[in-house]
Amino acid sequence: MTPPLRLPLLAALSLAALTLNTLPSSAAGTDPWVRGWGENAQGQLGNGSVLTQQTPAAVTGITRDDVRKVSGGGGGTGTAANPFAVALLKDGTVKSWGANTTGQLGNGTTTAQSFPATVTGLTGVSAVSAGLNHVLAVKGGRVLAWGSNASKQLGTGQDTTNPYKNPIPVQSLDKVKDVGAGCDFSVALRQDGTVWTWGKGDNGRLGTENNTTRETPQKVPNVEDVEAIAVGCEYVLALTADNTVKAWGKGAEGQLGNDGVADSNKAVDVAYLDAVASVFATNATAFAILDDGSVAAWGKNTDRQLGDGTTANRTTPVVLDQLKGVQEIGGGLNFTLAALDDGSVVGWGANDVGQLGDGTTTGTTGTATTSALPPGSQISHVTTTMTGKSGFAY
Repeated sequence: MTPPLRLPLLAALSLAALTLNTLPSSAAGTDPWVRGWGENAQGQLGNGSVLTQQTPAAVTGITRDDVRKVSGGGGGTGTAANPFAVALLKDGTVKSWGANTTGQLGNGTTTAQSFPATVTGLTGVSAVSAGLNHVLAVKGGRVLAWGSNASKQLGTGQDTTNPYKNPIPVQSLDKVKDVGAGCDFSVALRQDGTVWTWGKGDNGRLGTENNTTRETPQKVPNVEDVEAIAVGCEYVLALTADNTVKAWGKGAEGQLGNDGVADSNKAVDVAYLDAVASVFATNATAFAILDDGSVAAWGKNTDRQLGDGTTANRTTPVVLDQLKGVQEIGGGLNFTLAALDDGSVVGWGANDVGQLGDGTTTGTTGTATTSALPPGSQISHVTTTMTGKSGFAY
C-alpha cells in the first residue's frame, strides 16, 4: 500500500495554499522562492499539494538565496515511480520532499511528504545528488548514501533487501568533491580527478570494462584528470581537464555521442567535441556548453527534447544555433529546461502535464522554445526529476 502523504495544515487547504504559492510571471523578479511545476502526484513539487502544476509555484519555505543545489530524483506516474527532490542549503544541511517508498527522503521513515523537511542530523554537506530511488551526499570528502540498496547502489557492502532510511557511509572513499546518482548506480569524482562507481552494472554504466554489479566503489580505468561529471539514468559523462568529454554506459539512443548505438562498459570519446565548458546529462539526452557559449546536444530525441528541429535520435553532437546565453540545462523523461543568463527559464519537448511550465500542455515544434519564467526572474539553475515530468528553477 502506498503510504499516505503528510500535508501541512488541512488537506482541504491544499488548493488554497497552492494558489497563494503560485505567482504570476511578472512577479518572478521579486519572488524569492525556489519554484517547481509539472507532475505532482507524490508531492514532489514541495508546495503542500498533490495537484499537477502547469506554471511555476513556490516550493514551501526554501528561498533561492539559501540554496546551493536542488536535485530531482525518481520518475513519473505509477506507484513505483517514486518522484522526489532534495535541496542542499548553503549552511550545509539538506531538505527533502516527495515520494519516500524506498526511504529516499532520509528521514527515518517511508512516509511521503509534500513539503520540504530537514534530513535530521545531516550537516556539513558540500554536494548532493538524487537518483532514481537513492541519494548521495558528500561530507568532509566522504560519501553518505540513503534510499534503496536493491542494486547495491548505496555502496555500503551491507544488506541489499531493505531500504536505508537514514544516511549511511559509503565504503572506501575519501577526498571526494562531487557525486552523481543515476538509475540504480552511483558515481563519485575524487579531488585527484579519478572517477569511482558502484551499484548496478547493466549496460556498462559503471565503466569498469564489465557489466558486473558492485557493492563497493571501484575506480573507472583509463579515465583521468576529470574536472566534472554528469550522470544520466543509465550513462555517465566526464569532462576532462583538456575540455573533452568521455562517456560510458547505455548507448541505444546515441547518448554516448560516439557515432554508435551500442552500450559501452568502458569510457569512449564523445565525437567531434572539444573546447567544452560544462556538460549536462538528462534522462537519455546529453548537452554540452562550449567555450564560445554555443550548445551541442546528442542522444534521445523522440519528443524533440534534443532541440534540433527533428525527432531523430542523434549519435553525435549537433550544435543548437537557436540557444544563446545558456547557463544550465536539466531534463526529465521527454523534455528539457534551460536557465539563461538573463534570469529566464525556457523549455522544449513534450508538455503533456505542463512540465515546460508555460501554462499549457502543448509541446514544442521545430526548434522552438517556450518560456516558463521571463527575463529578470533571477534564476540561474534548473533541474528535473530524473525520469519524470517535474521541473524546478532556483
